[in-house]
Amino acid sequence: MKKILLSLMAVSALNFASSAQTKSLFDGKTTAGWHTYLKTDTKAWKVVDGALQLDPKAEDQGDLVTNDEYENYELTLEWNITKEGNSGIIFGVHEDPKFEATYQTGIEMQVLDNKDASDNKKANHLAGSLYDMKAPSADVAKPAGEWNKVKLRKKDGHLTFWLNGTKIVDVQMGSEEWKTLLANSKFKSWADFAAYPKGHIALQDHGHVVSFRKISIKQL
Repeated sequence: MKKILLSLMAVSALNFASSAQTKSLFDGKTTAGWHTYLKTDTKAWKVVDGALQLDPKAEDQGDLVTNDEYENYELTLEWNITKEGNSGIIFGVHEDPKFEATYQTGIEMQVLDNKDASDNKKANHLAGSLYDMKAPSADVAKPAGEWNKVKLRKKDGHLTFWLNGTKIVDVQMGSEEWKTLLANSKFKSWADFAAYPKGHIALQDHGHVVSFRKISIKQL
């Protein structure tokens, strides 16, 4: 009986440790834990129907970034983009006044209305892509107005993207494949791009109404 109890306690402890690693980054009611890049406010981002939503007509536009920085993790969330919309999930962001935008240092998983957005001409610009570097292996994005589920894993520089349950990007930073992808991208001469292993996570303001919800992170 003692052995059984000890085994049950060990399993319970493991389950607790696993669940304790998962943290909600959005409470569904406020913008607590977030701020606009290089600012302290979140004026352009509101909570609407339990989601963080960008108002592109509001004052003080800018990408919304986590207050905290992360290095190895699994990020899960859902996004919903309006017709013709463009946005992104940018990570590894180094917040410093010398960088005017999050994408100067951060890596992007694209958020896009694949059908009608103007930036739908290149495969590596479609929803779920490692933006301007690697196209998603399959187009599994849902139409504008519908919710898309993301899992983004970053572990020791290994990037894996899932969209709506399908693994669509898998690449190791610093590998020969990565070097080739980088050399063929707009970032090839950006010295600070993807240079920070630990950084903020950003939700991009690209001038279109976009919503994010159920945002959680599990540190690895």
